Amino acid sequence: MCTETPDAAAVAFATPRAADGAAVDPVHLEPVDALTITVLVDNSFDALLADGPGVTRARLGTGPGEPADQYVDGLARPGLVAEHGFSALVTVTRDGHDHTLLFDTGVSPEGMAVNGRRLEVDPGDIGAIVLSHGHADHTGGFPGLERWLGRAASPLVLHPVAFTERRLVPPGGAPFVMPRLDRAALVGDGIELIERREPSFLLGGSVLITGEVDRTTEFEQGMPFHEARVDGNWTPDPWIVDDQALVVDVRGRGLVVLTGCGHAGSVNIARHALRLTGHERLHALLGGLHLTGPGFEPIIEPTVEALVDLAPDVVVPAHCTGWRAQMRLAQALGDAFVPGAVGSRYTFAA
Repeated sequence: MCTETPDAAAVAFATPRAADGAAVDPVHLEPVDALTITVLVDNSFDALLADGPGVTRARLGTGPGEPADQYVDGLARPGLVAEHGFSALVTVTRDGHDHTLLFDTGVSPEGMAVNGRRLEVDPGDIGAIVLSHGHADHTGGFPGLERWLGRAASPLVLHPVAFTERRLVPPGGAPFVMPRLDRAALVGDGIELIERREPSFLLGGSVLITGEVDRTTEFEQGMPFHEARVDGNWTPDPWIVDDQALVVDVRGRGLVVLTGCGHAGSVNIARHALRLTGHERLHALLGGLHLTGPGFEPIIEPTVEALVDLAPDVVVPAHCTGWRAQMRLAQALGDAFVPGAVGSRYTFAA
């Protein structure tokens, strides 16, 4: 989506296209010269985090001041908004040109847009939108996005199952029915829907959306207590098949994989990306790894062991990863572990 009408070449470049071939395995992913991921929504904001190799942090007072009469100058400097959700800008650089898409939109109507404005993001740069899956902590920001960008057609890439009605039924607790995406409302806002189960390419073949992820590990068994309404009845839905990841090949470095919640399992996702592209090197893994809570803590150790074997250079466990898993990853991965926070900008270059 953008506030100005793009030219035909820009539209063609941003428009998703299907991966070629009957088996689409392996696919050819165009390498990029650089990749920047800017986190617009995450569960935490830490204005005191130091910059590090390849990462810059949002500082205290990021963004313009807001009215606050209790201060002498009448202004507060609140920084960024943290919320239980995820959203990131993904910018690839090829042949001297930058191309940007939006990955997920956070949970609240305004959180992502507020942070984007405070970070001085130019919304006109966004050429496409990708949803990792249909859960509300990744799809809630469309109202603010519309007000931020204005009404304009934009490719929105998602799995068709993302429109399914779902709920969580914790043992001994009341069911929580999740907000459900409305296909007609999205189309009415001028968004072009690209619904695919299979892999897709964006931005001239330099960004791969995995589509459905192969489930191959013994320990990543989906989300317990998760149900979907099918033919009018609530039925177990542990696999969340619409979960998909974003993959970029940074020239000479390897694959960078971005997840929303990682419901398919972070190890499954990483291995699937490597197999799908024919690459041998996982350079970085960023995003939610969904290892929090009693239903997932038992798989922390095998997940950590498998990620150590994959030996990525950078791991940024965000959103729903959970503090226990983050501690273990920090212990096991050493300098490859990088803490996540809203406003962080990660740069990977050839």
